Amino acid sequence: MKIGVFLPTFLLPGSRADGLRRFARHAEELGFASLFATDHLLTARRFYRVSWLEPVTTLAHVAAVTSAPLLGTSVLVLPTRHPVVLAKELATLQHLSGGRYVFGVGTGWFEPEFASVGARRSERGRRTDEVLDAALALLREGDASFAGRHYSFDGITIEPLGAVPPVWTAGGRQLGHAASPEQPVMAPGVLRRICRSDGWIARPTATPAQIVEDLAEIDAELGRLGTSRAERGFTVAHENFCFVVERGSRSDVAARQEHAMRRVVSDERPWDYVEAVYLTGTIDELQQRVQERVDAGVEHLILHTLTPDLEQLDLFAKHFLGPFA
Repeated sequence: MKIGVFLPTFLLPGSRADGLRRFARHAEELGFASLFATDHLLTARRFYRVSWLEPVTTLAHVAAVTSAPLLGTSVLVLPTRHPVVLAKELATLQHLSGGRYVFGVGTGWFEPEFASVGARRSERGRRTDEVLDAALALLREGDASFAGRHYSFDGITIEPLGAVPPVWTAGGRQLGHAASPEQPVMAPGVLRRICRSDGWIARPTATPAQIVEDLAEIDAELGRLGTSRAERGFTVAHENFCFVVERGSRSDVAARQEHAMRRVVSDERPWDYVEAVYLTGTIDELQQRVQERVDAGVEHLILHTLTPDLEQLDLFAKHFLGPFA
Protein backbone atom coordinates (compact mmCIF):
# COMPACT_ATOMS: atom_id res chain seq x y z
CA MET A 1 0.00 0.00 0.00
CA LYS A 2 1.10 3.56 -0.70
CA ILE A 3 0.78 6.13 2.05
CA GLY A 4 0.52 9.87 1.60
CA VAL A 5 -0.24 12.81 3.82
CA PHE A 6 -2.32 15.95 3.62
CA LEU A 7 -0.47 19.21 3.79
CA PRO A 8 -1.41 21.32 6.84
CA THR A 9 -3.26 23.90 4.73
CA PHE A 10 -5.74 24.72 7.50
CA LEU A 11 -5.32 28.21 8.90
CA LEU A 12 -4.48 28.10 12.58
CA PRO A 13 -3.02 30.97 14.62
CA GLY A 14 0.61 31.27 13.65
CA SER A 15 0.26 29.40 10.33
CA ARG A 16 3.23 30.30 8.10
CA ALA A 17 4.36 29.46 4.60
CA ASP A 18 7.80 28.37 5.78
CA GLY A 19 6.16 25.78 8.05
CA LEU A 20 4.26 24.39 5.08
CA ARG A 21 7.48 24.11 3.08
CA ARG A 22 9.29 22.36 5.94
CA PHE A 23 6.40 19.92 6.26
CA ALA A 24 6.45 19.09 2.54
CA ARG A 25 10.21 18.61 2.42
CA HIS A 26 10.21 16.42 5.52
CA ALA A 27 7.37 14.27 4.20
CA GLU A 28 9.39 13.66 1.04
CA GLU A 29 12.52 12.83 3.07
CA LEU A 30 10.53 10.27 5.07
CA GLY A 31 9.28 8.60 1.90
CA PHE A 32 5.58 9.46 1.78
CA ALA A 33 4.14 8.73 -1.66
CA SER A 34 1.94 11.80 -1.98
CA LEU A 35 1.08 15.23 -0.65
CA PHE A 36 -2.58 16.24 -0.86
CA ALA A 37 -4.53 19.42 -0.19
CA THR A 38 -8.14 20.05 0.83
CA ASP A 39 -10.46 22.43 -1.00
CA HIS A 40 -12.96 24.67 0.77
CA LEU A 41 -13.73 28.06 -0.73
CA LEU A 42 -15.44 29.21 2.49
CA THR A 43 -15.15 28.13 6.11
CA ALA A 44 -17.45 25.09 6.28
CA ARG A 45 -18.23 25.47 9.96
CA ARG A 46 -20.56 22.50 10.08
CA PHE A 47 -17.48 20.27 9.78
CA TYR A 48 -14.45 22.46 10.47
CA ARG A 49 -13.35 25.26 12.78
CA VAL A 50 -10.80 26.47 10.24
CA SER A 51 -10.44 27.86 6.74
CA TRP A 52 -8.11 26.26 4.20
CA LEU A 53 -5.59 27.64 1.74
CA GLU A 54 -6.51 27.41 -1.94
CA PRO A 55 -5.18 23.97 -2.98
CA VAL A 56 -3.94 24.45 -6.56
CA THR A 57 -1.89 27.49 -5.60
CA THR A 58 -0.58 25.67 -2.54
CA LEU A 59 0.46 22.60 -4.54
CA ALA A 60 2.31 24.80 -7.04
CA HIS A 61 4.16 26.33 -4.08
CA VAL A 62 5.03 22.89 -2.69
CA ALA A 63 6.10 21.64 -6.13
CA ALA A 64 9.03 24.05 -5.93
CA VAL A 65 10.48 22.40 -2.82
CA THR A 66 9.79 18.71 -3.62
CA SER A 67 10.60 16.44 -6.54
CA ALA A 68 9.12 12.98 -5.99
CA PRO A 69 5.72 12.80 -4.23
CA LEU A 70 2.49 12.94 -6.15
CA LEU A 71 0.62 16.20 -5.54
CA GLY A 72 -3.12 15.81 -5.27
CA THR A 73 -6.39 17.44 -4.35
CA SER A 74 -8.95 15.65 -2.25
CA VAL A 75 -11.01 17.03 -3.49
CA LEU A 76 -11.45 19.98 -5.82
CA VAL A 77 -15.08 21.03 -5.52
CA LEU A 78 -15.74 21.29 -9.24
CA PRO A 79 -19.10 23.15 -9.16
CA THR A 80 -17.27 26.16 -7.68
CA ARG A 81 -14.75 26.27 -10.57
CA HIS A 82 -14.91 27.64 -14.11
CA PRO A 83 -13.47 25.01 -16.47
CA VAL A 84 -11.38 27.36 -18.62
CA VAL A 85 -9.71 29.04 -15.64
CA LEU A 86 -9.30 25.67 -13.93
CA ALA A 87 -7.67 24.12 -16.99
CA LYS A 88 -5.12 26.93 -17.09
CA GLU A 89 -4.35 26.47 -13.39
CA LEU A 90 -3.93 22.71 -13.75
CA ALA A 91 -1.82 22.96 -16.91
CA THR A 92 0.45 25.36 -15.04
CA LEU A 93 0.64 23.08 -12.00
CA GLN A 94 1.48 20.07 -14.19
CA HIS A 95 4.22 22.07 -15.89
CA LEU A 96 5.73 23.34 -12.63
CA SER A 97 5.54 19.97 -10.87
CA GLY A 98 6.86 17.80 -13.70
CA GLY A 99 3.51 16.06 -14.18
CA ARG A 100 2.99 14.98 -10.58
CA TYR A 101 -0.57 16.23 -10.10
CA VAL A 102 -3.50 13.90 -9.25
CA PHE A 103 -6.81 15.53 -10.19
CA GLY A 104 -8.94 14.51 -7.22
CA VAL A 105 -12.48 15.74 -7.81
CA GLY A 106 -15.86 15.80 -6.13
CA THR A 107 -19.21 17.54 -6.06
CA GLY A 108 -18.91 19.22 -2.68
CA TRP A 109 -21.75 19.53 -0.16
CA PHE A 110 -21.60 22.98 1.50
CA GLU A 111 -24.48 25.08 0.17
CA PRO A 112 -22.93 28.53 0.87
CA GLU A 113 -19.96 27.67 -1.36
CA PHE A 114 -22.25 26.98 -4.31
CA ALA A 115 -24.28 30.13 -3.67
CA SER A 116 -21.15 32.29 -3.47
CA VAL A 117 -20.32 31.50 -7.13
CA GLY A 118 -23.89 31.70 -8.44
CA ALA A 119 -24.59 27.95 -8.38
CA ARG A 120 -26.97 25.72 -6.43
CA ARG A 121 -26.44 22.46 -4.59
CA SER A 122 -29.17 20.87 -6.73
CA GLU A 123 -26.96 21.49 -9.80
CA ARG A 124 -23.78 20.07 -8.36
CA GLY A 125 -23.79 16.72 -10.20
CA ARG A 126 -24.34 18.20 -13.65
CA ARG A 127 -21.89 21.05 -13.00
CA THR A 128 -19.27 18.57 -11.78
CA ASP A 129 -19.58 16.50 -14.96
CA GLU A 130 -19.45 19.57 -17.18
CA VAL A 131 -16.43 21.12 -15.46
CA LEU A 132 -14.59 17.80 -15.53
CA ASP A 133 -15.32 17.07 -19.19
CA ALA A 134 -14.59 20.61 -20.32
CA ALA A 135 -11.34 20.96 -18.34
CA LEU A 136 -10.02 17.61 -19.58
CA ALA A 137 -10.85 18.55 -23.18
CA LEU A 138 -8.83 21.75 -22.77
CA LEU A 139 -5.90 19.89 -21.20
CA ARG A 140 -5.82 17.27 -23.96
CA GLU A 141 -5.95 19.35 -27.12
CA GLY A 142 -5.91 22.80 -28.60
CA ASP A 143 -8.81 24.49 -30.36
CA ALA A 144 -11.21 22.75 -27.98
CA SER A 145 -14.95 23.34 -27.90
CA PHE A 146 -17.61 22.46 -25.38
CA ALA A 147 -21.36 23.01 -25.15
CA GLY A 148 -23.16 22.27 -21.88
CA ARG A 149 -26.03 23.63 -19.86
CA HIS A 150 -23.80 25.68 -17.58
CA TYR A 151 -20.54 26.16 -19.53
CA SER A 152 -19.70 26.54 -23.19
CA PHE A 153 -16.77 27.72 -25.30
CA ASP A 154 -15.57 27.40 -28.88
CA GLY A 155 -12.08 27.09 -30.30
CA ILE A 156 -10.16 27.62 -27.04
CA THR A 157 -6.52 26.65 -26.60
CA ILE A 158 -5.01 26.46 -23.11
CA GLU A 159 -1.26 25.96 -22.90
CA PRO A 160 0.89 24.15 -21.96
CA LEU A 161 -0.89 21.19 -23.54
CA GLY A 162 -0.58 17.44 -23.12
CA ALA A 163 0.12 16.86 -19.43
CA VAL A 164 -3.29 15.41 -18.54
CA PRO A 165 -3.43 14.36 -14.86
CA PRO A 166 -5.05 11.14 -13.65
CA VAL A 167 -8.55 11.72 -12.33
CA TRP A 168 -9.54 10.26 -8.96
CA THR A 169 -13.22 10.78 -8.17
CA ALA A 170 -14.51 10.93 -4.60
CA GLY A 171 -17.84 9.76 -3.24
CA GLY A 172 -19.80 6.78 -2.04
CA ARG A 173 -21.19 5.60 1.24
CA GLN A 174 -20.44 7.08 4.62
CA LEU A 175 -21.50 6.28 8.15
CA GLY A 176 -25.17 7.12 8.64
CA HIS A 177 -25.33 9.71 11.41
CA ALA A 178 -27.05 12.99 12.21
CA ALA A 179 -23.66 14.68 11.72
CA SER A 180 -23.27 13.35 8.17
CA PRO A 181 -23.99 15.82 5.33
CA GLU A 182 -24.91 13.03 2.88
CA GLN A 183 -26.96 9.84 2.79
CA PRO A 184 -25.09 6.52 3.27
CA VAL A 185 -25.47 5.45 -0.37
CA MET A 186 -23.49 5.28 -3.59
CA ALA A 187 -25.42 7.66 -5.83
CA PRO A 188 -25.83 6.44 -9.44
CA GLY A 189 -24.30 9.61 -10.89
CA VAL A 190 -21.30 9.32 -8.58
CA LEU A 191 -20.83 5.66 -9.54
CA ARG A 192 -20.83 6.54 -13.24
CA ARG A 193 -18.31 9.32 -12.65
CA ILE A 194 -16.02 7.04 -10.62
CA CYS A 195 -16.08 4.37 -13.32
CA ARG A 196 -15.02 6.92 -15.95
CA SER A 197 -12.03 7.89 -13.81
CA ASP A 198 -8.56 6.55 -13.10
CA GLY A 199 -9.24 6.05 -9.41
CA TRP A 200 -11.66 6.44 -6.54
CA ILE A 201 -11.26 8.25 -3.22
CA ALA A 202 -13.44 6.62 -0.56
CA ARG A 203 -14.94 9.07 1.88
CA PRO A 204 -13.03 9.68 5.12
CA THR A 205 -16.31 8.96 6.93
CA ALA A 206 -16.78 5.58 5.23
CA THR A 207 -16.35 2.46 7.34
CA PRO A 208 -14.30 -0.45 5.96
CA ALA A 209 -17.51 -2.43 5.41
CA GLN A 210 -18.92 0.44 3.35
CA ILE A 211 -15.73 0.61 1.29
CA VAL A 212 -16.23 -3.08 0.51
CA GLU A 213 -19.84 -2.39 -0.54
CA ASP A 214 -18.82 0.53 -2.73
CA LEU A 215 -16.03 -1.46 -4.39
CA ALA A 216 -18.48 -4.25 -5.21
CA GLU A 217 -20.68 -1.72 -7.02
CA ILE A 218 -17.67 -0.19 -8.79
CA ASP A 219 -16.46 -3.61 -9.94
CA ALA A 220 -19.94 -4.53 -11.18
CA GLU A 221 -20.26 -1.30 -13.14
CA LEU A 222 -16.79 -1.65 -14.64
CA GLY A 223 -17.68 -5.20 -15.62
CA ARG A 224 -20.84 -3.93 -17.29
CA LEU A 225 -18.63 -1.55 -19.26
CA GLY A 226 -16.42 -4.44 -20.33
CA THR A 227 -13.38 -3.58 -18.26
CA SER A 228 -11.93 -3.98 -14.74
CA ARG A 229 -9.84 -2.13 -12.20
CA ALA A 230 -6.77 -4.15 -13.22
CA GLU A 231 -7.24 -3.39 -16.91
CA ARG A 232 -7.76 0.29 -16.20
CA GLY A 233 -4.87 0.68 -13.75
CA PHE A 234 -7.51 1.97 -11.35
CA THR A 235 -6.41 3.21 -7.91
CA VAL A 236 -8.47 2.75 -4.74
CA ALA A 237 -7.61 5.59 -2.35
CA HIS A 238 -8.97 6.64 1.02
CA GLU A 239 -8.36 9.69 3.18
CA ASN A 240 -8.66 9.83 6.94
CA PHE A 241 -7.81 12.06 9.89
CA CYS A 242 -5.30 10.80 12.44
CA PHE A 243 -3.35 11.96 15.48
CA VAL A 244 -0.79 9.54 16.88
CA VAL A 245 -0.24 9.33 20.65
CA GLU A 246 2.42 6.79 21.61
CA ARG A 247 2.05 6.64 25.39
CA GLY A 248 -0.63 6.80 28.05
CA SER A 249 -3.76 4.99 29.10
CA ARG A 250 -6.58 4.47 26.61
CA SER A 251 -8.49 7.38 28.17
CA ASP A 252 -5.40 9.63 28.12
CA VAL A 253 -4.80 8.82 24.45
CA ALA A 254 -8.43 9.56 23.59
CA ALA A 255 -8.33 12.88 25.45
CA ARG A 256 -5.20 14.02 23.61
CA GLN A 257 -6.63 12.92 20.29
CA GLU A 258 -9.88 14.75 20.93
CA HIS A 259 -7.97 17.91 21.84
CA ALA A 260 -5.97 17.68 18.59
CA MET A 261 -9.07 16.92 16.51
CA ARG A 262 -10.98 19.86 17.98
CA ARG A 263 -8.39 22.33 16.73
CA VAL A 264 -9.65 21.53 13.22
CA VAL A 265 -12.90 19.55 13.48
CA SER A 266 -16.16 21.24 14.51
CA ASP A 267 -18.05 20.43 17.71
CA GLU A 268 -21.06 19.73 15.49
CA ARG A 269 -19.47 16.33 14.90
CA PRO A 270 -19.78 14.59 18.30
CA TRP A 271 -16.88 12.56 19.62
CA ASP A 272 -18.65 9.20 19.20
CA TYR A 273 -19.01 9.98 15.48
CA VAL A 274 -15.37 11.12 15.20
CA GLU A 275 -14.14 7.95 16.91
CA ALA A 276 -16.33 5.79 14.67
CA VAL A 277 -15.02 7.13 11.37
CA TYR A 278 -11.53 8.56 11.94
CA LEU A 279 -8.31 6.84 12.95
CA THR A 280 -8.26 7.10 16.74
CA GLY A 281 -7.03 4.92 19.59
CA THR A 282 -3.78 3.40 20.78
CA ILE A 283 -0.99 2.45 18.37
CA ASP A 284 -2.29 -1.12 18.17
CA GLU A 285 -5.81 0.13 17.50
CA LEU A 286 -4.63 2.58 14.86
CA GLN A 287 -2.69 -0.12 13.05
CA GLN A 288 -5.65 -2.49 13.25
CA ARG A 289 -7.93 0.16 11.74
CA VAL A 290 -5.47 0.79 8.93
CA GLN A 291 -5.26 -2.96 8.29
CA GLU A 292 -9.06 -3.12 8.08
CA ARG A 293 -8.92 -0.57 5.28
CA VAL A 294 -6.16 -2.47 3.51
CA ASP A 295 -8.28 -5.62 3.77
CA ALA A 296 -11.23 -3.68 2.33
CA GLY A 297 -9.17 -2.90 -0.79
CA VAL A 298 -7.54 0.47 -0.10
CA GLU A 299 -4.31 0.84 -2.07
CA HIS A 300 -3.38 4.46 -1.35
CA LEU A 301 -4.08 5.81 2.15
CA ILE A 302 -3.81 9.57 2.62
CA LEU A 303 -3.55 10.69 6.23
CA HIS A 304 -4.78 14.07 7.42
CA THR A 305 -2.49 15.66 9.93
CA LEU A 306 -4.06 17.86 12.60
CA THR A 307 -0.94 19.90 13.23
CA PRO A 308 1.92 21.25 11.12
CA ASP A 309 4.39 19.86 13.67
CA LEU A 310 6.96 17.55 12.10
CA GLU A 311 6.74 15.20 15.09
CA GLN A 312 3.44 13.83 13.81
CA LEU A 313 5.01 13.14 10.42
CA ASP A 314 7.76 11.17 12.16
CA LEU A 315 5.15 9.18 14.07
CA PHE A 316 3.17 8.52 10.89
CA ALA A 317 6.34 7.23 9.26
CA LYS A 318 7.21 5.03 12.25
CA HIS A 319 3.80 3.46 12.76
CA PHE A 320 2.31 3.43 9.23
CA LEU A 321 5.03 3.72 6.60
CA GLY A 322 7.17 1.08 8.26
CA PRO A 323 4.51 -1.60 8.79
CA PHE A 324 2.28 -0.95 5.75
CA ALA A 325 4.02 0.81 2.85
